[in-house]
Amino acid sequence: MLLTVETLQNHWYRILFCALLLVLTVALLSLAFGAVPISLENLFAVLAGKADQQTQLIIERLRIPRTLLALSVGAMLASCGAITQGLFRNPLADPSLIGVSAGASAGAAIVIVLLNTTQWSIAGLSLVTVGAFIGSILTVILVYRISTSSSGTSVTTMLLAGIAVTFLAGSLSNILEFIADNEMLKRITLWRMGGLDAADYTHVGIVAAVMLFVFCVIPFQYSALNALLLGESEARHLGVDVNRIKRRLIIIVAAGVGTSVALAGTISFIGLIVPHIVRMLIGPNHRYLIPLSAVLGALLLVVADTFARTVIAPTEMPVGLVTALIGAPVFISLLRKRYQYGMQ
Repeated sequence: MLLTVETLQNHWYRILFCALLLVLTVALLSLAFGAVPISLENLFAVLAGKADQQTQLIIERLRIPRTLLALSVGAMLASCGAITQGLFRNPLADPSLIGVSAGASAGAAIVIVLLNTTQWSIAGLSLVTVGAFIGSILTVILVYRISTSSSGTSVTTMLLAGIAVTFLAGSLSNILEFIADNEMLKRITLWRMGGLDAADYTHVGIVAAVMLFVFCVIPFQYSALNALLLGESEARHLGVDVNRIKRRLIIIVAAGVGTSVALAGTISFIGLIVPHIVRMLIGPNHRYLIPLSAVLGALLLVVADTFARTVIAPTEMPVGLVTALIGAPVFISLLRKRYQYGMQ
């Protein structure tokens, strides 16, 4: 670990405040970048309500909701990744292992290929988004039902069921792609690569509501997640109701990741790697791991989205490709220096 336990405990609120300040600064600066560059002077004029109408429109209608969506989705994917790794006691686990992403992809593909319409919407959400959310939730329910018996929920069975259902949903998506025309195929492919270009205040409001629910519940699960690291039997001896905690954590992950994937498509890397990076820096205590993972996840997705909409402007790259492109070298660098952080 980069920080000792004593240092972390004594300076936790300062560390968190500095991290939040960094994220807010980066988010503010990201508003200046895009197909239409905006100087910092004009950016502050917009914030003061003194800019010209076109610049005001670009910032208020396009970039602010997009940045807010990137912050929310990044925070939820990273925090849900940390929860999943704690639940499975496996650092290679991420929410896709219980079929959330595959289910969402199948739901989106069903809507794109079988309904083939862009006109319909529900409460301001496109039908593809609704289909992806329903697909992710149905997949999680199926995996949970398969892995639950009268003796409780088996984490190992859930992992295997998640893999099986992921293959099943993947096969369904592949069949739909096989019968799709070129336009449908392009839409499915772009959706899978992830993107925040459809962001608006309706999307931001939905993600904010789910994020409020997730981050209100998570603080009550820190002790149980830390106890689960010792094993289920040990956690039960410490007074943890393991089955109830598992059910609660699965609901949190399904709600958080299902909403994120439905609104932003499949954004890889953040849910798997960000908790790893934070664990290397501050250790495995979930009281610190989950909040800092959320902050770093938000930071990474804002940086990735800014890069995606700037590097080949006015064309945008899918943000899911950029997250892997930025994050993988950082993670490899940390792995090479792992001995400095006390890891083997």
